[in-house]
Amino acid sequence: MVYTAVVMYLREPLSVPLYSWDGADAGQVVLPDVFRVPVRRDLIRRVYLSQFTASLQPKGRDPMAGKRTSARSLGAHHGVSRVPRIRNSMRAALVNMTRGGRLAHPPRVEKVIYERVNKKERILGTMSALAATSIPDLVRARGHRFEAQFLPVVVESAVLEKVTTTKQALELLDKLGLLPDIIRARERLRQRSGKGKRRGRRLKKPKSILFVLDSYKSPFARAVRGLPGVDVVEPDKINVLVLAPGAEPGRLMLITDTALQALGEKYKVVVP
Repeated sequence: MVYTAVVMYLREPLSVPLYSWDGADAGQVVLPDVFRVPVRRDLIRRVYLSQFTASLQPKGRDPMAGKRTSARSLGAHHGVSRVPRIRNSMRAALVNMTRGGRLAHPPRVEKVIYERVNKKERILGTMSALAATSIPDLVRARGHRFEAQFLPVVVESAVLEKVTTTKQALELLDKLGLLPDIIRARERLRQRSGKGKRRGRRLKKPKSILFVLDSYKSPFARAVRGLPGVDVVEPDKINVLVLAPGAEPGRLMLITDTALQALGEKYKVVVP
């Protein structure tokens, strides 16, 4: 599917090096017009919240929770408060102000937790998040560490076909100047300080490199997707959740030349 967005103005045309196996410059690649779209933080945050809340599962209590009881009030003139009490006992129940009583305002299933966004806003927000990956200042502001001079880092597809192990992938990232960000993510792995430790969320992992590859099942994808903080996506499945984690634009991205061409064909820009 092709998405088209109308943009009032664009930045200057951008060209980045095309890297080969040894990290050498194998030519220049002109980035598609989608990387020239102005960065709109408000749109990125709106689209991020819409896509994030769409993944949340509604939850709620049984409307009769805490009400299935025989508790009745004793009435007045008994020398005790008139709260409902369980039959043949003085233990209070049914009302929310008693010890062990029901919740006053429990979560409800009908609560709207999904934030809707217009289709044009979603497209423009995704394009804006893509454009933010080509601005080194924004990428550094997110906390990424890298030695590359031009972003995003574009690599030949044929080069990545030769990488089959994680060791080879780390050597390639070192030549491209992206290894410091992997080291940063590994050093900042830390244990969560809450109940999430026993709910399958023991570690908090910083976000690192985003790999946009031709196939998620390629040997290079299998070699790098176990690294801390990295994400591997295909061009047709890219979204704001991986481009701007936490609604903060400027993700450090490595992309193949064929995936870059696919993004240019998917997102078209029209200047009125």
